[in-house]
Amino acid sequence: MTSTNRQLAQALYEQHIARTTFSTLRPAGRVLDTATAYDVQDELVALLRDARKADVAGYKIGLTSSAMQTMCGIDKPVFGRILSDRVHQSGVQVDLKQYGHLGLEFEIAVKLGSDLVPSGKPLSSAEIAACTAAICPALELVDDRHADYGALDACSLIADNSWNAGVVLGDWQALPGDMAVRQARVFSQDPAVETGAVDYRHVLASVGWLAQELASRGLHLRAGEIVMTGSVVRTRFPVAGEIWNYEVDGLGTIGVSCA
Repeated sequence: MTSTNRQLAQALYEQHIARTTFSTLRPAGRVLDTATAYDVQDELVALLRDARKADVAGYKIGLTSSAMQTMCGIDKPVFGRILSDRVHQSGVQVDLKQYGHLGLEFEIAVKLGSDLVPSGKPLSSAEIAACTAAICPALELVDDRHADYGALDACSLIADNSWNAGVVLGDWQALPGDMAVRQARVFSQDPAVETGAVDYRHVLASVGWLAQELASRGLHLRAGEIVMTGSVVRTRFPVAGEIWNYEVDGLGTIGVSCA
């Protein structure tokens, strides 16, 4: 018997409730391709929205590095939805027991000031900037549920809403006009600091990619929605008692504590 998209989404939903280990989706009687994986994601998000009485607040972009794309057998990034009940502000405490295996990714969030609808040609940086209301330093909460990265495939990741488990946002600020590269720093109680670079041209390009990808599915970015544009340093998997901070020159510092 062939598995339906709804059945696959229901199975994923139940795995999240039980916090079971992530495993590759192998639907009976069919091949899971990228288009089908996004259809399953649609069904999963509908289940999550109904259960949590939440709206779609925006999108996350994942697999932004070529190394991760190669590992997952795909040649472009992936996206997932951010739900409104999982949008937090800097300083929030997260309970690690509420997740299978929580990771933190350090990013730039973009808030749309107006709808962004591609006209059939690539969007320019100026067009994307004109639709941008504000940006802020942000953490993405990702729940990989102890996935085996050696066996990870992009379609299973996509179907599972690209592992988004929420976001933590800093203060919204205007997009800098000079587009210069800014330094970013990630640190906890450990004195070691990891540095990265924020290139606003790449940030806008990520939003443009998402706009085109959504258009291919008959969707578009809407005013007020948030876009998480990809991590600037490696993912951290916190333990209880840690506080993680993320600082971007010109945007300030945000933090999250873990219990």
